[in-house]
Amino acid sequence: MDVYSWFRRSPSSANGQITKQETERDKAEEEPFGVTDQLIDFIKTFTVETFKNFPLQDEEAANCDGGTGAGNVRKDLSEWQERHATLVLSKVKEMSQLRFRLCPGRMKERQFWRIYFTLVKNYTAEYELRAVQLARLRQVTNENENAPNTSAYEVEMSETKQSTSNLDSATHDIESGKE
Repeated sequence: MDVYSWFRRSPSSANGQITKQETERDKAEEEPFGVTDQLIDFIKTFTVETFKNFPLQDEEAANCDGGTGAGNVRKDLSEWQERHATLVLSKVKEMSQLRFRLCPGRMKERQFWRIYFTLVKNYTAEYELRAVQLARLRQVTNENENAPNTSAYEVEMSETKQSTSNLDSATHDIESGKE
């Protein structure tokens, strides 16, 4: 589901209540990206000072420039981080408001997200690692599916080599008079 469909989607059922099925579907979409209730509670404790007073290394702060990508989320983030950030901004209004107050007036977008992912690392590391592992597994699977099946050729080559060697031996025997 992309960001735009999330905003178009009605958050309530026909009678104005969020159904259990909708809540479970949302949680299933958010879980692989580490958007848990514990993370949301932690994010709600962030303030402007949390970001302004965060000790970034000088070289990291100097490198914090550049544009934003789809949905106003940085393009230098990994695909997983970009999706996580989009979910957090859409689900936690306090985070969206905090980002609006800080960027770009007080800090650059890249610096904001670098601080954010450093702060939430203990909550999201296992989810991001799992996503990286799954992506690597898919890549290996795709490589294996796209690789030509050389085992049949190797068997044929081996049989051909053996036949040629037997033929050479028989030819040698005939020439030397050993029939």
